[in-house]
Amino acid sequence: MKDLAVRLAALDPDAGAALRVIAYFDRLTEARAGLQTIVRGAAVLAGCPARLTDDPHRIQVRVQPDGASSPAGEPDPAWMSAPVGGATLWLERPGPPGPVEAMVLERASAAAKAILDRTRRQADPALSELVIDATAAEPLRLQAAARLGHKPTDRVRAIALDDGTAVLLPESAGPPPATRAGIGPTGPVASLPESWAAARIALRFTAEGTEQDPGRRIVHADDLGGLALLATAVTPGSEPIPDVRALERAAATTPWMLTTLDAVAETASLRAAATALRVHHSTLQDRLAHAIPVLGWDVRDPRGRLRLQLALALRRLHRSRH
Repeated sequence: MKDLAVRLAALDPDAGAALRVIAYFDRLTEARAGLQTIVRGAAVLAGCPARLTDDPHRIQVRVQPDGASSPAGEPDPAWMSAPVGGATLWLERPGPPGPVEAMVLERASAAAKAILDRTRRQADPALSELVIDATAAEPLRLQAAARLGHKPTDRVRAIALDDGTAVLLPESAGPPPATRAGIGPTGPVASLPESWAAARIALRFTAEGTEQDPGRRIVHADDLGGLALLATAVTPGSEPIPDVRALERAAATTPWMLTTLDAVAETASLRAAATALRVHHSTLQDRLAHAIPVLGWDVRDPRGRLRLQLALALRRLHRSRH
Protein backbone atom coordinates (compact mmCIF):
# COMPACT_ATOMS: atom_id res chain seq x y z
CA MET A 1 0.00 0.00 0.00
CA LYS A 2 2.81 2.41 0.88
CA ASP A 3 4.64 1.75 -2.43
CA LEU A 4 1.39 2.16 -4.34
CA ALA A 5 0.70 5.47 -2.60
CA VAL A 6 4.18 6.73 -3.54
CA ARG A 7 3.75 5.76 -7.21
CA LEU A 8 0.23 7.18 -7.32
CA ALA A 9 1.36 10.44 -5.71
CA ALA A 10 3.78 10.97 -8.60
CA LEU A 11 0.83 10.85 -11.01
CA ASP A 12 -1.88 12.46 -8.87
CA PRO A 13 -0.88 14.08 -5.53
CA ASP A 14 -4.45 14.16 -4.20
CA ALA A 15 -5.03 10.49 -5.04
CA GLY A 16 -1.75 9.51 -3.42
CA ALA A 17 -2.59 11.46 -0.27
CA ALA A 18 -6.06 9.89 -0.14
CA LEU A 19 -4.56 6.42 -0.40
CA ARG A 20 -2.20 7.19 2.50
CA VAL A 21 -5.22 8.30 4.54
CA ILE A 22 -6.98 5.01 3.82
CA ALA A 23 -3.94 2.98 4.83
CA TYR A 24 -3.45 5.05 7.99
CA PHE A 25 -6.96 4.57 9.34
CA ASP A 26 -7.04 0.91 8.28
CA ARG A 27 -4.00 0.33 10.51
CA LEU A 28 -5.67 2.14 13.43
CA THR A 29 -8.84 0.09 13.00
CA GLU A 30 -6.92 -3.18 12.92
CA ALA A 31 -5.09 -2.15 16.10
CA ARG A 32 -8.42 -1.24 17.79
CA ALA A 33 -7.14 2.27 18.46
CA GLY A 34 -9.18 4.48 20.77
CA LEU A 35 -11.19 7.60 19.96
CA GLN A 36 -8.37 9.93 21.01
CA THR A 37 -6.01 8.27 18.54
CA ILE A 38 -8.58 8.38 15.73
CA VAL A 39 -9.30 12.09 16.25
CA ARG A 40 -5.58 12.83 16.58
CA GLY A 41 -4.97 11.15 13.22
CA ALA A 42 -7.71 13.23 11.62
CA ALA A 43 -6.21 16.45 12.99
CA VAL A 44 -2.66 15.62 11.92
CA LEU A 45 -3.64 14.47 8.42
CA ALA A 46 -6.00 17.39 7.80
CA GLY A 47 -3.63 19.97 9.29
CA CYS A 48 -6.31 21.57 11.47
CA PRO A 49 -7.97 20.86 14.83
CA ALA A 50 -10.37 17.92 14.81
CA ARG A 51 -13.04 16.97 17.31
CA LEU A 52 -15.62 14.28 17.93
CA THR A 53 -18.79 15.28 19.77
CA ASP A 54 -21.30 12.79 21.13
CA ASP A 55 -23.56 14.85 23.38
CA PRO A 56 -26.07 12.10 24.28
CA HIS A 57 -23.22 9.92 25.56
CA ARG A 58 -21.25 12.85 27.07
CA ILE A 59 -18.15 12.29 24.93
CA GLN A 60 -16.01 15.20 23.72
CA VAL A 61 -12.59 14.67 22.12
CA ARG A 62 -10.64 17.54 20.53
CA VAL A 63 -7.06 17.43 19.22
CA GLN A 64 -4.80 20.08 17.71
CA PRO A 65 -2.86 19.38 14.48
CA ASP A 66 0.32 18.98 16.58
CA GLY A 67 -1.35 16.04 18.35
CA ALA A 68 -2.07 17.83 21.65
CA SER A 69 -5.48 17.53 23.28
CA SER A 70 -7.35 20.73 24.07
CA PRO A 71 -10.75 21.81 25.45
CA ALA A 72 -13.70 21.91 23.09
CA GLY A 73 -16.11 24.85 22.82
CA GLU A 74 -19.17 25.05 20.59
CA PRO A 75 -18.58 23.75 17.02
CA ASP A 76 -19.13 26.05 14.05
CA PRO A 77 -21.77 24.70 11.63
CA ALA A 78 -19.62 25.98 8.75
CA TRP A 79 -16.85 23.50 9.56
CA MET A 80 -16.35 20.31 7.58
CA SER A 81 -18.07 17.41 9.31
CA ALA A 82 -19.29 13.86 8.97
CA PRO A 83 -21.92 11.95 10.98
CA VAL A 84 -20.70 9.13 13.22
CA GLY A 85 -23.92 7.40 14.20
CA GLY A 86 -25.45 9.83 16.68
CA ALA A 87 -22.12 11.67 17.01
CA THR A 88 -20.29 14.08 14.70
CA LEU A 89 -16.68 14.29 13.55
CA TRP A 90 -15.54 17.85 12.80
CA LEU A 91 -12.55 19.29 11.00
CA GLU A 92 -12.28 22.88 12.23
CA ARG A 93 -11.96 24.42 8.80
CA PRO A 94 -14.77 25.95 6.72
CA GLY A 95 -15.97 23.64 3.94
CA PRO A 96 -16.52 22.27 1.45
CA PRO A 97 -13.85 19.61 1.98
CA GLY A 98 -11.21 18.93 -0.64
CA PRO A 99 -10.25 15.41 -1.72
CA VAL A 100 -7.92 14.80 1.23
CA GLU A 101 -10.28 16.29 3.85
CA ALA A 102 -13.17 14.28 2.41
CA MET A 103 -11.18 11.07 2.71
CA VAL A 104 -10.06 11.94 6.27
CA LEU A 105 -13.68 12.52 7.27
CA GLU A 106 -14.85 9.31 5.63
CA ARG A 107 -12.18 7.00 7.04
CA ALA A 108 -11.91 8.62 10.49
CA SER A 109 -15.69 8.61 10.96
CA ALA A 110 -15.86 4.94 9.98
CA ALA A 111 -13.11 4.08 12.48
CA ALA A 112 -14.77 6.14 15.21
CA LYS A 113 -18.17 4.56 14.52
CA ALA A 114 -16.69 1.10 15.04
CA ILE A 115 -15.49 2.17 18.50
CA LEU A 116 -18.78 3.85 19.44
CA ASP A 117 -20.79 0.87 18.25
CA ARG A 118 -18.81 -1.33 20.63
CA THR A 119 -19.20 1.00 23.62
CA ARG A 120 -22.88 1.75 22.96
CA ARG A 121 -23.76 -1.88 23.41
CA GLN A 122 -23.54 -1.13 27.09
CA ALA A 123 -26.98 0.45 26.76
CA ASP A 124 -28.14 -2.81 28.35
CA PRO A 125 -27.76 -1.88 32.04
CA ALA A 126 -27.85 -5.53 33.10
CA LEU A 127 -24.61 -6.22 31.21
CA SER A 128 -22.87 -3.16 32.64
CA GLU A 129 -23.97 -4.03 36.17
CA LEU A 130 -22.67 -7.57 35.75
CA VAL A 131 -19.26 -6.39 34.52
CA ILE A 132 -18.73 -4.20 37.62
CA ASP A 133 -20.24 -6.68 40.10
CA ALA A 134 -17.44 -7.81 42.42
CA THR A 135 -19.56 -10.76 43.62
CA ALA A 136 -19.98 -12.21 40.12
CA ALA A 137 -17.61 -14.90 38.88
CA GLU A 138 -14.87 -13.55 36.63
CA PRO A 139 -15.80 -15.76 33.62
CA LEU A 140 -19.33 -14.32 33.72
CA ARG A 141 -18.01 -10.78 33.96
CA LEU A 142 -15.64 -11.31 31.04
CA GLN A 143 -18.46 -12.83 28.99
CA ALA A 144 -20.66 -9.80 29.68
CA ALA A 145 -17.76 -7.49 28.81
CA ALA A 146 -17.28 -9.29 25.50
CA ARG A 147 -20.95 -8.64 24.67
CA LEU A 148 -20.27 -4.97 25.35
CA GLY A 149 -17.35 -5.07 22.91
CA HIS A 150 -14.47 -5.22 25.42
CA LYS A 151 -11.66 -7.76 25.10
CA PRO A 152 -10.00 -8.99 28.32
CA THR A 153 -6.84 -7.05 27.44
CA ASP A 154 -8.63 -3.75 26.72
CA ARG A 155 -7.82 -0.85 29.04
CA VAL A 156 -11.13 0.35 30.46
CA ARG A 157 -12.28 2.46 33.40
CA ALA A 158 -15.53 2.87 35.28
CA ILE A 159 -17.15 6.25 35.80
CA ALA A 160 -19.74 6.87 38.50
CA LEU A 161 -22.23 9.61 37.58
CA ASP A 162 -24.18 11.66 40.07
CA ASP A 163 -27.45 9.97 39.10
CA GLY A 164 -26.03 6.63 40.24
CA THR A 165 -25.40 5.17 36.81
CA ALA A 166 -22.16 3.56 35.67
CA VAL A 167 -20.36 4.36 32.44
CA LEU A 168 -17.59 2.14 31.08
CA LEU A 169 -15.18 3.94 28.78
CA PRO A 170 -11.97 2.99 27.02
CA GLU A 171 -8.77 4.59 28.25
CA SER A 172 -8.62 6.89 25.24
CA ALA A 173 -12.02 8.47 25.85
CA GLY A 174 -12.28 11.61 27.96
CA PRO A 175 -14.56 11.90 30.99
CA PRO A 176 -18.15 13.01 30.52
CA PRO A 177 -18.12 16.81 30.15
CA ALA A 178 -20.14 19.22 32.28
CA THR A 179 -21.36 16.59 34.69
CA ARG A 180 -20.55 15.53 38.24
CA ALA A 181 -18.59 12.28 38.13
CA GLY A 182 -16.08 10.08 39.91
CA ILE A 183 -13.47 8.56 37.61
CA GLY A 184 -12.10 5.13 38.47
CA PRO A 185 -8.58 3.96 37.59
CA THR A 186 -7.91 2.39 34.20
CA GLY A 187 -7.10 -1.30 33.99
CA PRO A 188 -7.98 -4.56 32.25
CA VAL A 189 -11.63 -5.58 32.02
CA ALA A 190 -11.28 -8.02 34.92
CA SER A 191 -10.44 -5.13 37.27
CA LEU A 192 -13.59 -3.10 36.50
CA PRO A 193 -15.24 -3.95 39.86
CA GLU A 194 -12.28 -2.32 41.63
CA SER A 195 -12.41 0.64 39.23
CA TRP A 196 -16.14 1.05 39.93
CA ALA A 197 -15.63 0.93 43.71
CA ALA A 198 -12.91 3.59 43.45
CA ALA A 199 -15.09 5.70 41.12
CA ARG A 200 -17.93 5.69 43.65
CA ILE A 201 -15.55 6.89 46.36
CA ALA A 202 -14.23 9.62 44.05
CA LEU A 203 -17.81 10.73 43.34
CA ARG A 204 -18.32 11.39 47.05
CA PHE A 205 -15.49 13.95 46.92
CA THR A 206 -17.08 15.90 44.06
CA ALA A 207 -18.92 19.18 44.54
CA GLU A 208 -21.65 21.13 42.77
CA GLY A 209 -19.24 23.94 41.96
CA THR A 210 -21.53 26.57 43.49
CA GLU A 211 -21.04 29.19 46.21
CA GLN A 212 -22.53 26.86 48.82
CA ASP A 213 -20.70 23.78 47.51
CA PRO A 214 -17.48 24.90 45.80
CA GLY A 215 -14.99 22.43 44.38
CA ARG A 216 -14.34 20.11 41.46
CA ARG A 217 -17.27 18.45 39.70
CA ILE A 218 -15.03 15.69 38.37
CA VAL A 219 -12.64 13.82 40.69
CA HIS A 220 -10.22 11.06 39.67
CA ALA A 221 -9.73 8.27 42.18
CA ASP A 222 -6.04 8.19 41.21
CA ASP A 223 -5.68 11.74 42.57
CA LEU A 224 -7.12 11.03 46.02
CA GLY A 225 -4.29 9.07 47.57
CA GLY A 226 -4.77 8.75 51.33
CA LEU A 227 -7.84 11.00 51.22
CA ALA A 228 -9.83 7.97 50.05
CA LEU A 229 -9.49 6.54 53.57
CA LEU A 230 -11.65 9.41 54.85
CA ALA A 231 -14.61 7.92 52.98
CA THR A 232 -14.63 4.93 55.35
CA ALA A 233 -14.84 7.27 58.36
CA VAL A 234 -17.86 9.24 57.11
CA THR A 235 -20.99 7.11 56.95
CA PRO A 236 -24.66 8.13 56.67
CA GLY A 237 -25.71 9.77 59.90
CA SER A 238 -22.19 10.10 61.28
CA GLU A 239 -21.49 13.22 63.31
CA PRO A 240 -19.35 15.91 61.63
CA ILE A 241 -16.11 16.74 63.43
CA PRO A 242 -15.73 20.23 64.97
CA ASP A 243 -13.76 21.54 61.99
CA VAL A 244 -16.65 20.73 59.62
CA ARG A 245 -19.10 22.41 61.96
CA ALA A 246 -16.77 25.43 62.02
CA LEU A 247 -16.89 25.55 58.22
CA GLU A 248 -20.70 25.56 58.33
CA ARG A 249 -20.70 28.41 60.86
CA ALA A 250 -18.30 30.38 58.68
CA ALA A 251 -20.40 29.70 55.57
CA ALA A 252 -23.45 31.16 57.30
CA THR A 253 -21.71 34.50 57.83
CA THR A 254 -21.27 35.56 54.19
CA PRO A 255 -21.95 34.17 50.66
CA TRP A 256 -18.29 34.34 49.57
CA MET A 257 -16.87 32.41 52.52
CA LEU A 258 -16.76 28.87 51.13
CA THR A 259 -15.51 29.84 47.66
CA THR A 260 -12.75 31.88 49.29
CA LEU A 261 -11.67 29.04 51.58
CA ASP A 262 -11.84 26.54 48.71
CA ALA A 263 -9.57 28.76 46.59
CA VAL A 264 -7.08 29.04 49.47
CA ALA A 265 -7.12 25.25 49.87
CA GLU A 266 -6.75 24.47 46.16
CA THR A 267 -4.09 26.96 45.04
CA ALA A 268 -0.36 27.17 45.69
CA SER A 269 -0.34 30.58 47.36
CA LEU A 270 -2.59 33.36 48.61
CA ARG A 271 -1.77 35.44 45.54
CA ALA A 272 -2.81 32.51 43.33
CA ALA A 273 -6.01 32.21 45.36
CA ALA A 274 -6.73 35.91 44.84
CA THR A 275 -6.18 35.48 41.11
CA ALA A 276 -8.53 32.50 41.00
CA LEU A 277 -11.17 34.49 42.86
CA ARG A 278 -10.54 37.57 40.70
CA VAL A 279 -10.08 39.80 43.72
CA HIS A 280 -7.19 41.97 44.87
CA HIS A 281 -4.69 40.40 47.23
CA SER A 282 -5.64 42.89 49.93
CA THR A 283 -9.31 41.93 49.54
CA LEU A 284 -8.42 38.29 50.12
CA GLN A 285 -6.46 39.25 53.22
CA ASP A 286 -9.52 41.11 54.53
CA ARG A 287 -11.70 38.08 53.87
CA LEU A 288 -9.32 35.78 55.73
CA ALA A 289 -9.20 38.21 58.65
CA HIS A 290 -12.96 37.72 58.85
CA ALA A 291 -12.81 33.94 58.38
CA ILE A 292 -10.02 32.96 60.77
CA PRO A 293 -11.75 33.96 64.05
CA VAL A 294 -14.90 32.08 63.00
CA LEU A 295 -12.99 28.95 61.98
CA GLY A 296 -10.74 28.95 65.00
CA TRP A 297 -7.47 28.31 63.15
CA ASP A 298 -5.18 30.19 60.76
CA VAL A 299 -5.47 28.92 57.16
CA ARG A 300 -2.49 30.98 55.98
CA ASP A 301 0.23 28.63 57.25
CA PRO A 302 0.89 25.11 55.87
CA ARG A 303 -0.55 23.28 58.86
CA GLY A 304 -3.71 25.37 58.86
CA ARG A 305 -4.07 24.96 55.09
CA LEU A 306 -3.88 21.17 55.43
CA ARG A 307 -6.49 21.32 58.18
CA LEU A 308 -8.72 23.36 55.86
CA GLN A 309 -8.26 20.89 53.00
CA LEU A 310 -9.29 18.00 55.24
CA ALA A 311 -12.28 19.91 56.60
CA LEU A 312 -13.51 20.71 53.09
CA ALA A 313 -13.06 17.08 51.99
CA LEU A 314 -14.98 15.83 55.02
CA ARG A 315 -17.74 18.36 54.38
CA ARG A 316 -18.17 17.02 50.83
CA LEU A 317 -18.36 13.47 52.16
CA HIS A 318 -21.06 14.46 54.63
CA ARG A 319 -23.02 16.24 51.88
CA SER A 320 -22.72 13.36 49.42
CA ARG A 321 -25.83 11.35 48.62
CA HIS A 322 -23.79 8.28 47.67
